[in-house]
Amino acid sequence: MPLRVIDGIEELRSLVGEEVSQSEWFAVDQKLIDDFAAVSRDRQWIHTDPARAKTESPFGGAIAHGFLTLSLLSHLASQAVKVQGGFKMAINYGLNRVRFPAPVPAGSRIRARLRLQSLDELSGCIQLTWAATVEVEGASKPSLAAEWLVRYYQ
Repeated sequence: MPLRVIDGIEELRSLVGEEVSQSEWFAVDQKLIDDFAAVSRDRQWIHTDPARAKTESPFGGAIAHGFLTLSLLSHLASQAVKVQGGFKMAINYGLNRVRFPAPVPAGSRIRARLRLQSLDELSGCIQLTWAATVEVEGASKPSLAAEWLVRYYQ
């Protein structure tokens, strides 16, 4: 799906409650998982030992860290949505809720779906709450569901 360009506050207001866009598919391979394990210092075997994970884990193989999936949300969102309209900067303000309902198997592909949940006008900025879902290609349940707050400053 091509990048969705949203031009300003009025267009954003019209999109509240709607699924705005989805990202391209993104491959999560074992190297990416191992690199994240090295940076985060989370080297639990279900992530970093594919042979053991294949025989001992309930997932049938190595899986990505939930926090790796969450950390990819900015990248995936940047492929899906661009908000323009005179804003000088955008910041990640945080998350209200994060859940990891299903694993991301090593070697799978994921994509994000973004629904604009709300738009709040604050002093000097607007705050968007995105209902973000990350899904694994071919899976029945999402691997991530989050309420993500992003502020745009004028």
